[in-house]
Amino acid sequence: MSELVPAIVVMGVSGSGKTTVGQMLADELNRQFIDGDSLHPESNKNKMAAGEALNDQDREPWLRVIGEKLADGTQQGAPLVIACSALKRSYRDLIRSLEPSTIFVHLTGGSTVIRDRMNARSHEYMPSSLLDSQLATLELPTVDEAVLTADISNSPEDIVRKLVADLNVAHLS
Repeated sequence: MSELVPAIVVMGVSGSGKTTVGQMLADELNRQFIDGDSLHPESNKNKMAAGEALNDQDREPWLRVIGEKLADGTQQGAPLVIACSALKRSYRDLIRSLEPSTIFVHLTGGSTVIRDRMNARSHEYMPSSLLDSQLATLELPTVDEAVLTADISNSPEDIVRKLVADLNVAHLS
């Protein structure tokens, strides 16, 4: 089943549940999971920890590494699941330019729910004060992109169950 499904990027703003859903989805599909945050260069982590939003120049090398990891996994016959905000169309296009078969899973939800989640957790370098800049940067995926949408008001288990079904149907159609 999971061999049929290409590389996956679980995307959304910080606090939307990318790591939780991504890890659970990878486990369900018997895949390796990588949290894209771990791939940021130290300079990006320091900038975010200081409460500064990243710009496109900061993100470009990070997105390139993500796309290269996805491509490597696919070439080795072991497509990955990576959590990555992928907020702009140009970011998703860059990733797809390196691994064209990538499917994006967009986790969506209200800003109040997301802010509450961010305030309730401890994150190494992503303060909730950056949520507004992420929401302002977010360009919703369009119908011409390979994307599935999941509402974060559902439990992670329900989200993953529906995604697994949708991924298999989407890939077979």
